Amino acid sequence: MDKKKLSSYIKLSKAHTEALEKLGIHSVEDLLRFFPTRYADISEIKTISQVDENEYATIYARIEKIGIEKAFGGRPAMTKAVLSDLTGKVNALWFNQPYIAKMYPEGTAIKISGKFSSYKGKLSVQNPTVAKTKMLPIDGSGALFHEEGTAPEDSFLTPIYRETKNITSLFIYHSIKKIIASGFLDTLVDPLPEKLLSKYNLPNLKEAFLYIHFPKTEEHTLVAKKRFAFEEIFYIQLEKNKERLLQKESGGFIIDTSAKEIDSFMKTFPFSFTESQKKVLDTVLGDFKKGVPVSRLIEGDVGSGKTAVAAVLTHAAITTRPKKTSGEYQNFGSLQVAYMAPTEILAKQHFENFCSYFQESEHKIGLITSSGCFKFPSKTNKNEATKISKKQLSSWVENGEIGIVIGTHSLIQKNVVFKHLGLCIIDEQHRFGVEQRKLLAGKRGTAHSSLIPHLISMTATPIPRTLALTIYGDLDLSVLDGMPAGRKAVITEIVLASQREALYQKVQKQIDEGRQVYVICPRIDDPDEEAAKKLQLKSVLSEAARLKKDIFKKEKIEVLHGKMKSEEKEKVMNRWSSGEIDILVATSVVEVGVSVANATVIIIEGSERFGLSQLHQLRGRVIRGTHQPYAYIVTENSNEKTQERLRLFAHAKNGFELAEMDLQIRGSGGLSEGKQWGVSDIAMEALKNVKLVEAARHSAKDILQENLDLSSYPTLAEKMEERKKTHLE
Repeated sequence: MDKKKLSSYIKLSKAHTEALEKLGIHSVEDLLRFFPTRYADISEIKTISQVDENEYATIYARIEKIGIEKAFGGRPAMTKAVLSDLTGKVNALWFNQPYIAKMYPEGTAIKISGKFSSYKGKLSVQNPTVAKTKMLPIDGSGALFHEEGTAPEDSFLTPIYRETKNITSLFIYHSIKKIIASGFLDTLVDPLPEKLLSKYNLPNLKEAFLYIHFPKTEEHTLVAKKRFAFEEIFYIQLEKNKERLLQKESGGFIIDTSAKEIDSFMKTFPFSFTESQKKVLDTVLGDFKKGVPVSRLIEGDVGSGKTAVAAVLTHAAITTRPKKTSGEYQNFGSLQVAYMAPTEILAKQHFENFCSYFQESEHKIGLITSSGCFKFPSKTNKNEATKISKKQLSSWVENGEIGIVIGTHSLIQKNVVFKHLGLCIIDEQHRFGVEQRKLLAGKRGTAHSSLIPHLISMTATPIPRTLALTIYGDLDLSVLDGMPAGRKAVITEIVLASQREALYQKVQKQIDEGRQVYVICPRIDDPDEEAAKKLQLKSVLSEAARLKKDIFKKEKIEVLHGKMKSEEKEKVMNRWSSGEIDILVATSVVEVGVSVANATVIIIEGSERFGLSQLHQLRGRVIRGTHQPYAYIVTENSNEKTQERLRLFAHAKNGFELAEMDLQIRGSGGLSEGKQWGVSDIAMEALKNVKLVEAARHSAKDILQENLDLSSYPTLAEKMEERKKTHLE
């Protein structure tokens, strides 16, 4: 679709333009794809007397009086109308929309939809959507009749759009109306092949835009949403599957490690591998032997043993003399492994784990972060790491002397060059963009520029299967669904504010037994006391002070949050790990990577403010040891929906079950923000429909098998190039 300027169709002020850009609307296409968040339908129709305060409703009435109140003190001008029906009167207010008075003169019969609330002591509706109508209430019940005595017009749905300062839902509605009236939709060429529209009974692009913005029935909205959801998922699948096919055409390293060698290394661990870990390892190690670049996502609940799996795969890569696809040995030694983590805390933790796992081997391990670099083993002590300069470590990585390199985003900096990178491992995949992943995998080194490194991505974030199939369509999927022996399930309790005293008694008992406690708060600090009370959100700094003063007077309490400097956070984490701190009050910065076996209690304040996926990861912080772990989910909100959601969390057996259940009950937005995955709200909601996702996947595969470069589908090819440019921008 041509990215035509909005100003060619709509008269826009500077304030309008800036506000539209804030909503992500820069072109005509952006506006047409700014879909309604909901619709005011016939079921919401009420008479004026039936409307309650703070209720969203639709009423049919006549304009009894209308006029513009001038602005004072910098306030925007306001259009004010008095509306009446057979049951009473109500005020309607439109801010900074003086044109309303001209469009709807006194005596006009209108239909308005909006939220009714008190304004200066009177029931009013502010910035409602409005449209002329031929229907009016026939009596006090709210029944409607047609003014001319004929059959009433078809029931129609009023779209409600997301608003921002200077842009109302009504403004969006009328702007889209102007664009459609201009005949713009007739110029569109549908990128989706006709055979797909016909096969899945989808409307063409013009029909879909009309159905979603100006529906006559609920069926119109459903079929339009289905089309746009299918379209987006189909495009993603095309991108992912094409990438996958092209990658498989490239050569990969043959890493043929003997089962005896792998088994010998696994026996050096202080624990036994689960059947789930063994199954995943068998699959990946089998793929390593095929000479095709491996691209696999390993999903595993917190504590399921992903790091140990990564260590075994690393061992296979650095100890096997790799072969070319032809079967001949490469003319250099073992491969290098890059392990990228999203935070310094997690990168350092992986480095320490790998130093332990590879303690008996001669292979060197490096750590690269923005705050420093380390090398293991040190020259003076085989069991210790030594701090070195980034320049020196980078030099050793480039000449191949360092076989395992662990780090943060620092790994993809230009000055980090590998000699023969054969395996990339990315922890918490969703925290890195696609381009970052490609950058790491692209550091293949000078020794074998034609071969693509194997890629293993890992995540502990619960992802529904349909979402994983969509956003990670270029990756194979493995699930670690078992837990190491001796790990106890977390006892999770929902705690209301009135139950705090009993909660603190339980926590004190755990502290007395030598355990450590996390307290998680949604905010770092209170903006001010009044705002804190209004928001009912506890902050790290004020809660730490309160707990020390009033509750746990003898315990050592410290704080951890994102605004602290790296060195400060590191010092706190060292004291926390060594057991010097009894209670750590923190934000969700501890969500990923903090692993302290003795920390067996977590209190999550304002739990309703966190997504279920985030709550699950936070809860996972207390299952690292063998002691019984406890999670106390504190909420000030007694709303039944909130309580139902938290009960769902408390009783879910694992993260993947939680993800699927939450997807069905609340939609994907409740699990994780759509923006996090780069998927629109309408497509996220469609992920409840497994059949639709599968249909999009199969359609993408069929078209690519038929025509990889899409030359037989020029409009579709143009659309995919447009998406590619947008991603690069």
